Amino acid sequence: MASKTKIHRLEAEIDKHRAECNWKKAVELAKQSAPKSTDLSTTVLFLQAEMALEEFIETHDPTKDDNVLSARAQLTEANEFLTKVASSESPLKLQASLLLAKIQFCQGFYQVALATLDQIDLATIAMNESDGNSHRSIRLLYIVAETYAIKGKCLEKGKGSLRSKFKAAEREDEIITCYETAGDLVILCMQLRDKNCAMQQAGVAQMADPGSSNFIISSLVEMAIAQVPLMHLQKGEETKCITRYREMLRAVESRFSQEIRKTLALELAQLLLRNCSVKSYPQINLEAKGLNVKAPKPCVYSSEKLFVPKTLDEEVLLLLLIAEAVGTKEAVLERSTETHELTFMSITAIYDLLALVLVKRAQFGRLSESFEKAMRFSFKEFHIWYQFANSLISTGKFAQALQVLAECHSLAPKNACVCLQAAQLCYEHLQSYQEGIEWANVVIKLPSSGSPNHVLARAYMAKGVGLCLVAKDSKLFADRQKMDQEALKAFRKAQELDPKDYLCAFHLGLQYANMRRIQEAMNYTKLSLRHRSDFIHSLHLLALLLSARKQHEEAMDLIEAALYEYPDNLSLLMTKAKLQKIVKGPEEALATYRMMLKLWKDLHEIDVEEGSDPQAKINDRNVWEKRTHVTQISEFTDRGSGRGSIRADSVAASRVEKALSDLASSMNSSFQPRIGQQRSWVIQAQIWLSLAELYLSLNQVNEAQSCVQETFQLFPHSVYVFYLKGLLLEHRGYLTEARVCFENAVAVNPSHTKSLYHLGIVLHKQGDNRLAEKILRDTVNLDPCFHKAWDVLGTVLEAVGEPEDASNCYATGNILEASCPVAPFNIIQRVMR
Repeated sequence: MASKTKIHRLEAEIDKHRAECNWKKAVELAKQSAPKSTDLSTTVLFLQAEMALEEFIETHDPTKDDNVLSARAQLTEANEFLTKVASSESPLKLQASLLLAKIQFCQGFYQVALATLDQIDLATIAMNESDGNSHRSIRLLYIVAETYAIKGKCLEKGKGSLRSKFKAAEREDEIITCYETAGDLVILCMQLRDKNCAMQQAGVAQMADPGSSNFIISSLVEMAIAQVPLMHLQKGEETKCITRYREMLRAVESRFSQEIRKTLALELAQLLLRNCSVKSYPQINLEAKGLNVKAPKPCVYSSEKLFVPKTLDEEVLLLLLIAEAVGTKEAVLERSTETHELTFMSITAIYDLLALVLVKRAQFGRLSESFEKAMRFSFKEFHIWYQFANSLISTGKFAQALQVLAECHSLAPKNACVCLQAAQLCYEHLQSYQEGIEWANVVIKLPSSGSPNHVLARAYMAKGVGLCLVAKDSKLFADRQKMDQEALKAFRKAQELDPKDYLCAFHLGLQYANMRRIQEAMNYTKLSLRHRSDFIHSLHLLALLLSARKQHEEAMDLIEAALYEYPDNLSLLMTKAKLQKIVKGPEEALATYRMMLKLWKDLHEIDVEEGSDPQAKINDRNVWEKRTHVTQISEFTDRGSGRGSIRADSVAASRVEKALSDLASSMNSSFQPRIGQQRSWVIQAQIWLSLAELYLSLNQVNEAQSCVQETFQLFPHSVYVFYLKGLLLEHRGYLTEARVCFENAVAVNPSHTKSLYHLGIVLHKQGDNRLAEKILRDTVNLDPCFHKAWDVLGTVLEAVGEPEDASNCYATGNILEASCPVAPFNIIQRVMR
């Protein structure tokens, strides 16, 4: 009795090692005990054959025909051993027959393997073992799962010999049933293994340490799981394919099946994105069953505890988040093996799809968080770093994005796009103009073979843009002239390198326009439009150039045509209003301003949504169209106040305004900052500013006062408010009060030329001509093309007894006025793409 108990314990120990795929330990244990029991001699033969077979499969994929000859050479002895066990009365007889069919499959004897399997009732074995929790049951269940995969593959190999379409279709269904059953059984097997591990941890069963397991899912089973959805797709049964994926993903998760879960989630997400639209999306049906409903099924999560996606976007996002969670755990810093490289490739695919889905939903913050987690295992992986940088830019974390781009540059020093993007970031968002020029120079200094002409042209263009911005920031006229000439040289070089680049031609045209070389500016602007006829900045620039030639009606026609393409662009509408005042009269201009305020209100409501609750617009499928309009109006923003800033001193001014607003908030609890993005309120203030100027030109003081009040409610201590108040007081003749307002405006922003100009006028009217002269000289130094300032400066110089200098100022003012557009050329944004 004690001897039988000992043998049972020994067999249980052997089964334990087999379940954990520790083949050598199982064989050694059986050999040590064989002399003590004649019953174990057959077991030794079986275990030796099993070890030889499994070790062969670990290094030779049995699903590949290339390994057939190797199997015939290396598995001969194992075949003999299993044949002996299968013909004996051993308890392992059934398992020996299953493994014998597995060897026959590996050796390419597919019909022989099918004949062997026809003698075995696989369905009954699967049903009997699906409720068992012993090591032997789990191992046998896994062998049966592999056997179903083998049977399906053998049937697939013989499918070509069938001539009848009906029989071929019948065979196809049988193959799918085999593969589906194999997949179900292996997932069930993994769940049973998890259950046993839990029992071990609770001390209910004496089992091996889970960490000592060598178990991996074989390529046979992986093939079977992958083939079912693929075969449904080949048959045109897309819904069945999706249903099968969902059914497998609904199975209760186990630690052994996480890799399968990640693969299935990723494949289903790709399938849904590629094959489904919002209208054709098949809703999830938790009652859907696979083809083989009689086979044992894995445990599934209760429908009461499940989150069930209702839309295509929801399901894809859920799948990718599942895949990301599993994939992140698998990834490690050291990726020296092929397995690790494949794992990283799949994770990269997950993140790329996440980017597609989250960007569509404008969830940039969530995307950057995902990429931030990916940094733990993405050392020296350029693609992930670059995606991380782009996500940070979209989130508005520009300084951090620049640091990540710098890392991208160190990983790919010859990648010109990274450097140009870094330059753009410096110009548009960080106001680090000199650093942006350095990034452009990095591309220019690359070896001649490093960058093609069109990329090198963009590098020179970026350098030119940076030099223009530095020139704007310079206080000395001589320095500005020098920088402008260097910028012009860079733009010319860019245009020479890529004569068909519309952007290079545009910047060259804009540079000539700012230098008041109108004819050359028109030539290059038209060249830009020849290469891209719908480029809004070139259209706007050409309209301003026409107005500089006093061809106001032609400019008006062009603006109308541009607005037909871009009806919501406030910058074009502003220019239209100024042209209307000249061509059609002030009433037409007033109507346009009213339309702009209404349009701003519609766009601002979108902007508030974007700036408040990101979840509120999750299902808004027009979010990108709306976001486009909001981006378009930013080009109208006052210099340095918004996106695409071109003056550093305006950035400093905005900081002063913010400090004053914070002070106002602390002193006056009734003042609260407006909800929404700041740039949107700045745009409205600009509209009120232009409207107030128009009202004052029409001597409608009360209406202008209302505009001042509206602006005050937006920014009580901004340069706009001080300037508008000063204008109103000057118009009413309150010169002392007007002077104070203009001085306050200049204190906030020393480069606000309009405030300086009107301060000079007020000082002249008050008789303080020397101070007026100084102020007006500062004005023309900041903006040498401001013809009105030259005229007033001439008047002041004449008043102080300097007629020769006054005459020169009048002459300069007349020359500049002859080429003066209805709006300054520098309202047009310098873009890099």
